[in-house]
Amino acid sequence: MRLGFRGAAVGVVGCVSVVLGAAGCTSGTLKQAVSTAKAPAAIGPYSQAIQAGNLMFLSGQIAIDPQTNELNAGSIEEQTKQALENLSAVLEANGMSMRNVVNTTVYLTDVSEFSRMNAVYATFFTQTPPARATVQVARLPRDARVEIAAIAMR
Repeated sequence: MRLGFRGAAVGVVGCVSVVLGAAGCTSGTLKQAVSTAKAPAAIGPYSQAIQAGNLMFLSGQIAIDPQTNELNAGSIEEQTKQALENLSAVLEANGMSMRNVVNTTVYLTDVSEFSRMNAVYATFFTQTPPARATVQVARLPRDARVEIAAIAMR
């Protein structure tokens, strides 16, 4: 292994989990895409999630109904619920649940809606909630009001 830009590991590595210090990855496997029709299809060149060793990195989800592919343009509560249901569906496709989530990043277009988003968020993480960062952003895809990304661990 050699170190590249800013000390990041680059080059041939037998397993991503070697770099991450995790176990359970088979030799030669760098990453595996996770996908389900029970969550919205990616709207760009990215995967719904990537499994790397015992970690799963979930792309941000907005309030798109996976059956209609339309944005739920409702309240912040409705959008938060749909985004978290979408994350839950991707987790379930990989044999995980919200209990496996160790970190989330919440993007809000209006941070004054934080407490309303947080009330819904709390119903999805009732035991040992994950670490979290919340950031206000200027705009989200499809003019959503909230987007939530996550990292889960087996």
